[in-house]
Amino acid sequence: MKKWYLMILVLFIALLAACSSEANNSGGENETEDNTQDSNEESKYPNKQIELVVPYSPGGASDMVGRTVGSFMEKELGVPVVVTNKTGGTGAVGMSYVEGKNPDGYGIGYVPVEMSMVKALGFADVEPANFELLGRAIVIPAAVTVPADAPYDTIEEFIQYAKDNPGQIRVGNSGTGSIWHIAAAGLAEETGAEFKYVPFDGAAPAVAALLGGHIEAVSVSPSEVKANVDGGDLKILAVMSSDRDPTFPDVPTLIESGIDLEIAAWGGFAAPKGIPDDVKSVLEEAVKKAVASEEFQTVSTERGLNASYLSAEEFTDFASKQFDFYNELIPNMDLQ
Repeated sequence: MKKWYLMILVLFIALLAACSSEANNSGGENETEDNTQDSNEESKYPNKQIELVVPYSPGGASDMVGRTVGSFMEKELGVPVVVTNKTGGTGAVGMSYVEGKNPDGYGIGYVPVEMSMVKALGFADVEPANFELLGRAIVIPAAVTVPADAPYDTIEEFIQYAKDNPGQIRVGNSGTGSIWHIAAAGLAEETGAEFKYVPFDGAAPAVAALLGGHIEAVSVSPSEVKANVDGGDLKILAVMSSDRDPTFPDVPTLIESGIDLEIAAWGGFAAPKGIPDDVKSVLEEAVKKAVASEEFQTVSTERGLNASYLSAEEFTDFASKQFDFYNELIPNMDLQ
């Protein structure tokens, strides 16, 4: 009797041990699955804040485009996209900052036409090949703008006044060597006029100086003067594009006035070189959708920007050709 009792006891203990082992294994498997799921969530891009660097001061066209696209990307990607303005060196400071960021997709930047210019200007070793370009957003012409009560109403009268009063017209721009500086210098070279160039950390401060009577003209984008033109404080004499700007269809082009010159700014988005392909694809798609969005198209129309999307591949080719163009043009210009 004792023998049978002992055997039953041993079997009972063995059964309990087996059940306990199965439960532990089941719990371990569930824990492993949970850990794997958590790991996958952590590695999914994006899962934290993205910094979007604009290399000019708040209020200008670059800042406007950067913030509008950034706002859309924030909704599209589901994480905060925080705009940081890093000014200086005609955009070189901000672009160099982006170039040096960790190529993980959490540091990107708005890149203007100056990306293709600053190396020729000797400001910094920045060029399109240093970045992974994500897509172009806009193309905007330079607009020669003066106070509404200025003693010239046409670009021809403005040029003649500059010739008769060499160095007396101070033209503000968004920084020494910026596209708007190049625009005014190109106009001077093409016409024989002589200007005095006044640099600012962005177009917005230059326009403010014009409104304050500290300079006589600016060569910036139509969008950056639109509010003041609409308000009657400023007037645009000409735009430097092949066709009239749709925001100001009554303003002639330089070409219509017999001045064979076209200078336009453009802007897009870029990431540091070496960003993973899958992360780059996410950002490319976000930029594409942002530029095509109703929000961006509305802002473009209202603010005088010309939305002009190029894919990452197209933008890379375009920026490279612009780099070659400005590296041939700039060394021959008098930028003093």
